[in-house]
Parts: sequence; C-alpha cells; structure tokens
Amino acid sequence: MTTPENAYQEIARVFSARGNQVLEIEMISSALGTPFLQDGLFIGITKKMLVHAYTVARKLFFQRLMSRSGDDFHADYETKDSRGVSDRVITEIMLLFDCEHLTACNWRKRRLLAAVTQCVKIKDQIASTRQALEEELTLLTTYQCSPLHRHTKSPTLWSHRLWVLRQMFQIQPWGTEALLNLERAELDGVLRAAELHPKNYYAFGYMRQLHALLADTARNADRASWSVQLARPLLDPVLDWCLAHPRDISAWVFGKYLLGCVPEQQIRADTVGRVVCFARDIGWEGESLWTFVDQSIRQFDLECVLDEILPSDTPNVEQHTTKWSWLGRLTRAQAYWATYRKTTVEE
Repeated sequence: MTTPENAYQEIARVFSARGNQVLEIEMISSALGTPFLQDGLFIGITKKMLVHAYTVARKLFFQRLMSRSGDDFHADYETKDSRGVSDRVITEIMLLFDCEHLTACNWRKRRLLAAVTQCVKIKDQIASTRQALEEELTLLTTYQCSPLHRHTKSPTLWSHRLWVLRQMFQIQPWGTEALLNLERAELDGVLRAAELHPKNYYAFGYMRQLHALLADTARNADRASWSVQLARPLLDPVLDWCLAHPRDISAWVFGKYLLGCVPEQQIRADTVGRVVCFARDIGWEGESLWTFVDQSIRQFDLECVLDEILPSDTPNVEQHTTKWSWLGRLTRAQAYWATYRKTTVEE
C-alpha cells in the first residue's frame, strides 16, 4: 500500500526530472492494480495517489514556503540555492491536484517576479530568467494539454500563462518572426485543450487576450497593421478546426473575432462562404455554425455571400419570424436542401 510520503516522493521525482519538457499526465483507474505508471513523458496516476501526495505537499507548503518573502526569493537567485527545485515541486503537485489553488499559483508568481526584478538589475541573468519563465510555460502546457478535465479549462492557469508571457516580453525584446511563431505555438496548445474540453471558453478567451498583448508589443510598427499581421495567419487553422468541430461555439466566436481583426472584405467573404458551403454540402443544422454565419453576415455586410451559395429564389423559402435570426439562415438552407434533396444532419 502506497503511503502519502511515498506518493509524494514518486510524483516529486517526475516533476524534478522534467526540466523543460512537456509531460502528459492522466488519471488512471485503481483497477489496473498499480497507482503509478510511467512511459517516458507519459504519466498515469490514480486519484488516491494524487490525494496522498497533495496532503504532504500542502503541509510542506504551509510549513516551508508560505512565509517566504521577496527578499528570500532574491537571495535564492543570488546564491542559486538548490532548494529551489524541491520548493517548486511542492506547488506543482498542489496545482496538479487543484488547478484553482490561487495561493500556490501566486507563490509561483512571486518567485518568478523576483527573478524578473533581479535580471532587470543584473543583465547577465536574463538567460537564466528566461529559462525559468520557459519552464513555467512548459509546466502549464503539461497541465493544460493533458487529459485533465479541470486543468484544460482552468481560468487560473490560463490567466497565469498570460502573466508569464508578459514577463517574457518585459525582460527582452522579441522580433516579428519570433512573435508570430510564438502565437502559432500557443494556438496549437489552445486547440489541443479545446479538443480535450469542448466549448473551452477560457482557452479561446486566452487567445484573444494574447493577440491583444502581442499587438501591443509592436515597437517599430503601427499597432493596427501589426494586429492584422498577427490575426491573418490564424484564420485558416482556426477555421479548419471549427469545421472539424462544428458544435464548438467558443471556437466559432474566436473565429469571428479574427474576422473582425482582418480588414480585407474578400478574406471575410471567402471565410464565411467556405463555412456556408460546408454546411450546405453536408446538411449541417447545428446552432453554433449558423450563429457564426448569421453574426458574420450582419457584422461584415456579407449578405451577397449567402445569396450566391443559397439563392433566395429557391422555392419554399420563407422569412423566419422568431427572435433567433440564425434560424432564418437555417430555414433558407433547409429550403435549399428540400429542393435539391440534400440529407440533413442534426446537431
């Protein structure tokens, strides 16, 4: 039988050896006969083992870490105290058990903020501070891109991720190409989290905030044009994802946000046209997709796109009188399907 101390040591060993790698952690059934499984970067833990480890970590946190001040963190960085790794692991286990543990999350902020403050004074510490921030990002990716239901949609973790990126932009200037690559990498993480937890409002909300943050980092470029440059490359991958997950309203809302950031009317028309053609061809009746179509048409004046794909002179088209305007678009599509004998698919 695994004791709480043994459970803590086993999970602490995994986090201590992680370095800057991303793990994939999954809760496993106790019916497997073992509380812990590891295959390279893939980790399986039973809920009972995690609870045992958390009780030890929480006790250590309030005994050793809670009272630490900013001066203590500064001293650790100056002396490169080896306790730093074991101290970090305590809060990593706490957040693995409870992703909304604000006290543990704020402790990690204070530790990183001490490093950022120190590197502002001592320039040769920029590399080590950046490494610490990058390790924090990969830790968050471990939580948010693992099949951990609460972590993928945690407002605390997504907010913390944005905060970490703000610190990275503060300590060192970033080039245009690096920012574009970062944005695309972050989108990949968000889409993974959205696959694990459908309708992931917090993940897509994070992407909107990140886009605004990146737009503000423009040093030698006009903010408006830089915002467009950031949004344009995201449209196709986001649209592809939306069409593969047409029930996900949070993704469609983010897609409409991106359309609003891109001023080219032709790009907007092509995007909405592609969505309408997709729905027309497979007979999709789901509310999320048609809400995107309706709101995009009204916001960007794209009625002509619908007229071209779903001709208004199709027989049996009637004006839908309900307050839900998306139903009017769907009714028009249903009339088209009835005329051309299309098979509908219910959401």
